[in-house]
Amino acid sequence: MFDNLTQRLSGTLKKLKGEARFTESNIKDTLREVRMALLEADVALPVVTEFLENLQAGALGKEVQASLSPGQAMIKLVHAELINTMGEKNETLNLNAQPPAVILMAGLQGAGKTTTVAKLGRWLQENNKKKVGVVSADVYRPAAIKQLEMLAGEVDLVFFESDISQKPIDIATNAIEAAKRKFLDVIIVDTAGRLHIDDEMMGEIKALHAAIKPIETLFVVDSMTGQDAANTAKAFNDALPLTGVILTKADGDARGGAALSIRHITGKPIKFIGMGEKTSALEPFHPDRMASRILDMGDMLGLIEQIEQKIDKDKAQKLAEKIKKGKGFNLEDFREQLVEMQRMGGIGSMMEKLPGMSAVPSEAKEQLNDKLLARQIGIINSMTMKERKYPDLIKGTRKKRIADGCGQELSDVNRMLKQFMMMEKMMKKMKAGGNMASMVRGVKSQMQMRGMRR
Repeated sequence: MFDNLTQRLSGTLKKLKGEARFTESNIKDTLREVRMALLEADVALPVVTEFLENLQAGALGKEVQASLSPGQAMIKLVHAELINTMGEKNETLNLNAQPPAVILMAGLQGAGKTTTVAKLGRWLQENNKKKVGVVSADVYRPAAIKQLEMLAGEVDLVFFESDISQKPIDIATNAIEAAKRKFLDVIIVDTAGRLHIDDEMMGEIKALHAAIKPIETLFVVDSMTGQDAANTAKAFNDALPLTGVILTKADGDARGGAALSIRHITGKPIKFIGMGEKTSALEPFHPDRMASRILDMGDMLGLIEQIEQKIDKDKAQKLAEKIKKGKGFNLEDFREQLVEMQRMGGIGSMMEKLPGMSAVPSEAKEQLNDKLLARQIGIINSMTMKERKYPDLIKGTRKKRIADGCGQELSDVNRMLKQFMMMEKMMKKMKAGGNMASMVRGVKSQMQMRGMRR
């Protein structure tokens, strides 16, 4: 995420590290480079202008001028200004209403609105322990109603039926009344999207908003549309009293223009960010953590939270105790760790939260995906339980049988066994309870080694 911006800013700020002090020349050069980085990231021009003005004022300040390390001082300034641009802190949902709290979702067609309804419902269930219902008021796309019903079933949300013959206001008000009878805490109302903003669309959603009076009105927008996302959000904000924004498809956004423009242009906070297609791929938006990730400083707090929320704690404890007693780390344990990593959204979503990832070649990053995890799990599944427990048994003919059994090459089996041996060494050094974090660090080390060999 935001790879282009991260690489450009990191390269720019590294140039200052060799400077003894700030000068008019190196400040000017740095500001010019930062400006180009932001414009290439498709950040809106008014945002870029204010960003640079604040950065220049900070760089010319007495405290910074006296700094012994211009590189560190500028990183601190850029980090602070990124936070200032995106918002000072995470803005949580306001659910302080007589149940059910009504959340209205708005946005253009194709932004991932219906999927985000299911993601948000799941997040509220798992993190806020809320009983959540969902309903689709999109009477123009029968497929959208069916899609929401399917997604609601997958994540165990209460789904209220609707039909294209009904009016959106009737659909929503009927669902809210039904939610009261079921004693639900929250109901999320999905609305119709359009391929562009039009008066008919705005009139319909204004009337719906007036009828149901939601406590939260969230605008869902595709982050890959860059500063256009901010402009679209402004158009909706002019028509509706938006309370926040959800950025979708951020995992595919290499620029970051939307995240850096929306708050400035609309005045509304980004409350959540979608990091993939799975219903678990929704994260609260923390401006300070995002600023650190953009500057390649990582987001260790986010990684720890991700691990704590999704890891099977009983299995983790058993493995930690096993290793502590000196019983070793075998291929069945390795398989369990791979499955856990798969459950947490795959390697990519975890690796990008580690500092220094911009130094890892893109070719190495591309190799780390859900398909890689699935292939490695498939190789281990092709082994007997005895082979999993005693990896030293796996020699020539056994390797060939394992490769044939999972439909992969002998080289794939050898590569997986080599990665297992590296992980086994790391696990011997780890302390109880740190297995998943150690594994993530181990994967990063493998990536960096792989990149250096290229």
